[in-house]
Amino acid sequence: MQLSGAQILVQSLKAEGVEYVFGYPGGAVLEIYDAIFQLNKFRHILVRHEQAAVHAADAYSRASNGEKIGVALVTSGPGATNAITGIATAYSDSIPLVVISGQVGTPAIGSDAFQEVDMVGITRPCVKHNFLVTSVHKLAETVKKAFQIAKSGRPGPVVIDVPKDVTQAMAKFSYPQEDIFIRSYQPVTHGHTGQIKKAVQVLAAAKRPVVYFGGGVILSNASPELTELVQLIGAPCVGTLMGLGAYPSSQRQFLGMVGMHGSYEANLTMQNADVVLAVGARFDDRVISVPGKFADNQKKIIHIDIDPSSIAKRVKVDVPIVGDVKNVLNDVLALWKKQSLVLNSAALEKWWQSIESWRARDCRWFEPSNDVIKPQFVVQTLARLTQNNAIVTSDVGQHQMFAAQYYPFERPRQWLNSGGLGTMGVGLPYAMGAKLACPNEDVFCITGEGSIQMNIQELSTCYQYRLPVKLVNLNNGYLGMVRQWQEFYYADRYSESYMDSLPDFVKLAEAYGHVGMRIDKPADVEGALKEAIALKDRLVFMDFIIDRKQNVFPMVGNGKGLDEMVLPPHMRETAADSDVNDVHNRHYDTRSVP
Repeated sequence: MQLSGAQILVQSLKAEGVEYVFGYPGGAVLEIYDAIFQLNKFRHILVRHEQAAVHAADAYSRASNGEKIGVALVTSGPGATNAITGIATAYSDSIPLVVISGQVGTPAIGSDAFQEVDMVGITRPCVKHNFLVTSVHKLAETVKKAFQIAKSGRPGPVVIDVPKDVTQAMAKFSYPQEDIFIRSYQPVTHGHTGQIKKAVQVLAAAKRPVVYFGGGVILSNASPELTELVQLIGAPCVGTLMGLGAYPSSQRQFLGMVGMHGSYEANLTMQNADVVLAVGARFDDRVISVPGKFADNQKKIIHIDIDPSSIAKRVKVDVPIVGDVKNVLNDVLALWKKQSLVLNSAALEKWWQSIESWRARDCRWFEPSNDVIKPQFVVQTLARLTQNNAIVTSDVGQHQMFAAQYYPFERPRQWLNSGGLGTMGVGLPYAMGAKLACPNEDVFCITGEGSIQMNIQELSTCYQYRLPVKLVNLNNGYLGMVRQWQEFYYADRYSESYMDSLPDFVKLAEAYGHVGMRIDKPADVEGALKEAIALKDRLVFMDFIIDRKQNVFPMVGNGKGLDEMVLPPHMRETAADSDVNDVHNRHYDTRSVP
């Protein structure tokens, strides 16, 4: 049967099991939209901005079990360029995604035609791969390759740029049933046996071990293997921002997030360990800060990652293992059990004593208030009322860190945020994508008054498709993280970080057809959240007026090591016996803390 290129594209997406496509129509993709209408193979979600289409597709992938791949469809020119931020966001966090962009007709490419941009050239630095399809006969095969590349190896976004005349041309449709062999792309999925043996030997000899895990554990669905290994060996574990939920936060062996805003005990454990088992993490600047200072305390590093370019990129690695972390962890577990290995109990007990002394200082404690709402209190209350079981999305800033610190994530794919690129405006579209992927889950977006306004138009999309997500707006009238840095390092010069013309968010939510609430008293926080949770079929926008100058602690500043944290006020008072240093006359670090 002869089909048009547009029909072939739609049929190919259906063959891949696509249920939703997030997009926005335009001239270059009208043939595709006509095919979507006529064939009725999947549901299209009409967003209000192309950036939100890609973010929502991204979250659809994140919230799924790894089998569902988000798809976005945008037109040429500005439609394509509007999608770039979403593509770069997915690329930074290794999220599988397929983005289809329209292009001017092939005869017009390179002629500066109306709404023409070089999508392949523009996206090259921020995609796993991209295609320009110049023949309708290659279209189905290209779609197959795109999905195959997006989800295999280290996942990532793939762009398919389709000229309009290709969508109009006719050809026979035949979709490949098996994976296509791509000679230049054969990711290694199983670790080297010899390296795994070395890793087990190094780990078994450790006196102060720590398991450091990241988003790669979640992407490979390796949470069960990680949990079994940590509990089997009895070592502490710490997680990156992207890894939260891979190991249950309620378990004693989990010390919290590590890095710039990591917990006191997690950072000191990471710095003082003698063996670090890194699983699906990349030692980035927000985790270890300065590599030279991280190396001050001698340690052996075992690094497991499916992407060989990530291994030894920032730190010297003693035992590199390239492979899918699920497969490698299974091999490590099998070898550990076969050899009946155990860690040195006396050394491990001493190590845990040090860790518990750090944990006892309770870096997450904050001064309660009956007068002003503390953002930490809002997140803690949300966690309690949802029994730590909701899907939580966030934007980027202080509210993101408060969510990461105070909501105990118990399972993978429960926490969706932009970790690598740090993209403001993702929270609401992420909530949309998550709700469509997991319709029976409660989905909360923790955001701020700055971030939410970057894609607030998607409240209209939520109304059209009846997506009853809940928005927790932690409103302090500032670009909070910018203000915090200006307080710490720029002598309180709050340059353009104050928001002095905010809308009435309650009225704005109501104008879009949703429920709006304004909460400005601590006593009303729980009641508002309970009411929102009870409104199962409505989007609820909760505008919490919070403490205007609450800061995120601990904090590792630029150029500092993990043991040089700026501590919260209650910890500074008890740090007189440690080698504390004054930072700008009011903040303190933790070098040489016992």
